[in-house]
Amino acid sequence: MTSHNSTLHDLHEEVEHQDSSIVTITVDNKQREIHRGYQSVAEIKQVGEVPAAFDLDEVVDSKLIPLPDDGFVTIKGGEVFLSHPKSGRSS
Repeated sequence: MTSHNSTLHDLHEEVEHQDSSIVTITVDNKQREIHRGYQSVAEIKQVGEVPAAFDLDEVVDSKLIPLPDDGFVTIKGGEVFLSHPKSGRSS
């Protein structure tokens, strides 16, 4: 009986850990679930169904912060991202 209770306890802890590691972010006004922590911009685009050819910006204090395609973001939950077609930049 001890092994059964132990298994249930382990399963409960695993589910709690999984639940706490998944957070909600907003990408283009749609809520999406992603793992908390250090995430690549590519992963955020994938979760948000953002085309690879689009740029992704993070909204921080009502300002748009451009994110490089090869960049990373620390996800805590509640972050807001907006995508848009890449603009032609000239130097």
